[in-house]
Amino acid sequence: TIPLPRYFEAAFAGVAYEEITYEGYGPGGVALLINVMTDNKNRTVADIRYILSKLGGNMGESGCVSWMFDKKGYIVVEVGAAEEDRLMTLVLEAGAEDLRRDGVHYEILTIPAEMDRVRKVLEDEKIPTRVAEVTMLPQTYIDLEGKNAEQIVKLMEALEDHDDVQNVYANFNVPDEVLDRG
Repeated sequence: TIPLPRYFEAAFAGVAYEEITYEGYGPGGVALLINVMTDNKNRTVADIRYILSKLGGNMGESGCVSWMFDKKGYIVVEVGAAEEDRLMTLVLEAGAEDLRRDGVHYEILTIPAEMDRVRKVLEDEKIPTRVAEVTMLPQTYIDLEGKNAEQIVKLMEALEDHDDVQNVYANFNVPDEVLDRG
């Protein structure tokens, strides 16, 4: 390990960080999982609760929405990077669960433990990946329009802008023009 400079050690001496996942609902009944890392749980929960209530959401009890998400390895490859049949064979033999085409991308889903192996096979075959991460994928999506769509975009931006928030997972679809305005 590399020793930390003294000024760095002093800045973090005695500070204990905690990882917490909050659950809640956004406009239109959107399910939200909010992962935070904080040194002050009371401040952070109050901040998250305020952001949710201000922008059309509310905090939920532990377990109220987590069952709607699956932890998955998620890899994205551009369609032009590989021929679909070859890609399908490679990733399934490496341990992937599924390969889907989403417009100009292939989405490869794995169990979290197999993601690195699948990514390594793609790397060895010189197939570039745009995304390779373990994430929480919703089992179903809610299509939002109008005011609810605009509110959820504002809510997601406010949550993601909070210093303690690491990731926000949600189960919504909104029209592209709403995302572009957001």
